[in-house]
Amino acid sequence: MPSANVELVQSICEAWERGDYSSAPWAHAEIEFVIADGPSPGHWTGLTGMAEGWRDFLGAWEEHHQEAEEYRELDEVRVLVLFRGHGRGKTSGLDLAQARALGAGLFHVRAGRVTRFVVYLDQARALADLGLASEGSGL
Repeated sequence: MPSANVELVQSICEAWERGDYSSAPWAHAEIEFVIADGPSPGHWTGLTGMAEGWRDFLGAWEEHHQEAEEYRELDEVRVLVLFRGHGRGKTSGLDLAQARALGAGLFHVRAGRVTRFVVYLDQARALADLGLASEGSGL
C-alpha cells in the first residue's frame, strides 16, 4: 500500500495526465517551484510564483500533459515521479511523444502539502542529481 505522500503525489499527477494544471490545494503557500533544466530553467516561490512558472512553461506547448510511469518514495519527505511527456512545441513543432521525452518530478512533502517541487525535463539528469543514475528508470 502506498504511503500518504505517494498517494498525494499520485492524485496530483492524475490531474496533470488529464492536462489539468488549474488546481493547487496540495501546494504549501510558500512552495518552492524549480524547473531544473531544459530551454527555460527557473525558480519561483509561492503559489503565485508557481502559477507563473507553469504558465510560462505550458505556454510553449500545445496539448501538453505528462504520463507518470513510476513513483519512487526516496525517503519520508521526497517522492520521485518518472514520466513521459506529451505535446507539441508551438514554435518548433517538436512532438514529445516521437522524441521519447522522459522527465521527472521531485516532490518534497511535509504535513500533507508539497513544499518544494522540482521539474526535470531530462530524466537522466534527475537520476544523476539524486545519485540514482546507476539504477536507471526501468523503462
